[in-house]
Amino acid sequence: MQTISKIMAGTALVMSIGLGAAPAFAQGISIGPGGVQVDPGYRRGLDDRGPPRSELSRGDAARIARREGLVDVDGVDRRGPRMMVRGSDRRGDDISVILDSRSGDVIDVRR
Repeated sequence: MQTISKIMAGTALVMSIGLGAAPAFAQGISIGPGGVQVDPGYRRGLDDRGPPRSELSRGDAARIARREGLVDVDGVDRRGPRMMVRGSDRRGDDISVILDSRSGDVIDVRR
């Protein structure tokens, strides 16, 4: 009986040392316009500044521009930190909506 107790105690000690030294890995999920995505919990090539900000999708940019009066979308272009959504309003006049490509904030509406 003492042999079994010693084996169990030794196994518990080895497991606690092994688990204590193992790095902690965390996974997460994000639910957004692109659907459900699994975040593996690590990023290669990044420092400790945190995960990169997500960029605005072309569909999201078009939806935001529609709230500003754009009816027919002719094109969505990314220009550095900004996105430009071109099209026409309900009267058929040309309109361009300039957005921040990270936050989705409206920077300018050109008619």
